[in-house]
Amino acid sequence: MNTLNRNNTFVKKRPVKILQFGEGNFLRGFVDWMVDEMNEKAGFDGDIQIIQPLNEGMGEKLNDQDGLYHLQLQGIQNGAIVDKLKLITCVQGVINPYQDYQAYLSLAANPDLQFVISNTTEAGITFDPNDILQENTVPHTFPGKLTALLYQRFQIFDGNHSKKLIIIPCELIDKNGEMLKKCVLQYAELWDLPIGFHKWIEESNLFYNTLVDRIVPGFPKDNIFEIQQKIGFEDSMIVKAEPFHLWVIEGPQSLREIFPADQAELEVKFVEDLSPFRTRKVRILNGAHTAMVPLAYLKGIRTVREAIEDEEMGAIIRETIFKEIIPTLDLPSEELKKYANEVLDRFRNPFIRHELASIALNSISKFKVRVLPSMVEYHQNFGTWPKNLVKSLAALILFYRGECNGESLPLNDGQEILDFFKAVWKKGNMEEIVTSILTQEEFWGIDLSKEDELISAVNQAILNLSYDLVS
Repeated sequence: MNTLNRNNTFVKKRPVKILQFGEGNFLRGFVDWMVDEMNEKAGFDGDIQIIQPLNEGMGEKLNDQDGLYHLQLQGIQNGAIVDKLKLITCVQGVINPYQDYQAYLSLAANPDLQFVISNTTEAGITFDPNDILQENTVPHTFPGKLTALLYQRFQIFDGNHSKKLIIIPCELIDKNGEMLKKCVLQYAELWDLPIGFHKWIEESNLFYNTLVDRIVPGFPKDNIFEIQQKIGFEDSMIVKAEPFHLWVIEGPQSLREIFPADQAELEVKFVEDLSPFRTRKVRILNGAHTAMVPLAYLKGIRTVREAIEDEEMGAIIRETIFKEIIPTLDLPSEELKKYANEVLDRFRNPFIRHELASIALNSISKFKVRVLPSMVEYHQNFGTWPKNLVKSLAALILFYRGECNGESLPLNDGQEILDFFKAVWKKGNMEEIVTSILTQEEFWGIDLSKEDELISAVNQAILNLSYDLVS
């Protein structure tokens, strides 16, 4: 069987319009797929040059295939099974700046370049005052590398406004574009770069905040032989993703002219404020995940799909989303319901085994961010506490006891939190246990024991859950 490369596969070569920091599964299964779709359906006519942000990575393997790889889309979309393979052709290759720093800097001279896109993990957008700018020394942070590249471009084109770049980070942090711009300007100051460069960054180059949403499990090792037989190539860079995708970019509608995602029927939204979309994702998708974990796990369920397909648990999840979470959100009702139904399709995905134990990591902090705001706003709006979310909080308290019917539970949290629950569960009185837990402002951000009628509601839910678990 032949190895996939450009010698045995006809692929059109296009001008490089995008520099992409990151060669990992997510960008290849999300952004690169979108660019391929825009090339085919919207006349984007642009390729991607990837930069490997760390010395160790998958760049060499991707270069062995001349940037080519297949994307496997598997899941449920609009109630129907999706299972298809697509050859991604828009990646020209990967440059490792640690191996050839000058080749990396030479990318700045490309007159066709329009975009910089990145995903260097949540820790990637950071400023390190010890990072340096020297002729043959690679800055070790991503913003440092980007600043060096931008400065090179500034010098080559003499600060020409038309050679500006549009910078769209995909790292999962709030205000990611603003944070990245801040780091670049900090490096410009640290390295004592000309004031004209500062001005060029501030007035010409554009940094946009974004929100990305797609599950990309990565290499499909379980059925790789079957896939390679189907495509007729050895492809060591196949990446698997779900059909659902959403990219919200906090930028002007004029971006659609040079990034024509809508013409390719992609779910890319250019908006003035992405915070409602972030809240929607955190409350509905992440919130439903976090709320279901303790309830489903105590019931003996171990995966998201099992939970949504269980008659009782599935009904609770749907009721929680549509009757307790959505009424607290400030977006059009039909839009929220559409997104919620897409989320439920994602939960049912038969091609992804999403373990509840993995979602249970750091459940206290996740509950604070993902679930508690829905509870509090529901109470403020309707004067009562949402019964299912209260039940989830009660189950979370029981979950952090660490065992159920003699079985150890997968607690995975900070040591201080684990030590607290170990100590509090030695108290004999349940009301005292609940009060002690809800009082912890460092857990919840507020003293929940002062919230009207919440202690009694949680205590009653614990009694009901305890009865159900024993009976």
